[in-house]
Amino acid sequence: MSYALASALVLLVHLAFVLFVVFGAALLPRWPRLVWLHLPAAAWGVFVELTGRGCPLTALENLLRVRAGLEGYPESFIEHYILWLLYPGALTRDTQLLLAAGVAAINLILYGWVFLRASRRRARGLGTP
Repeated sequence: MSYALASALVLLVHLAFVLFVVFGAALLPRWPRLVWLHLPAAAWGVFVELTGRGCPLTALENLLRVRAGLEGYPESFIEHYILWLLYPGALTRDTQLLLAAGVAAINLILYGWVFLRASRRRARGLGTP
């Protein structure tokens, strides 16, 4: 497999991971055991944004791109591929904190929805309205 192809695959995995971090809780009604993968993934996403650390997938993609003779990029995955769509200009610390809060808020809402849905199903199953 060429390095360019490998870097593209890492990019796709990275995008899927970011989407899973943000919206993975919505999958829990269908696959409840996924919670054991989603909670650590969501915690990692919030941690990376709060601490300003880079994601290892970004470093891996850059390494593969350089080995393929392509240019790497100095910024994070979110800055390079996603943030410019949402926020023109450079990623600031305040924006990172906002992203972390957004990920946490979306997940709290989704987990609340999953919990309420499960509670209602249990209540109906026990014979209460």
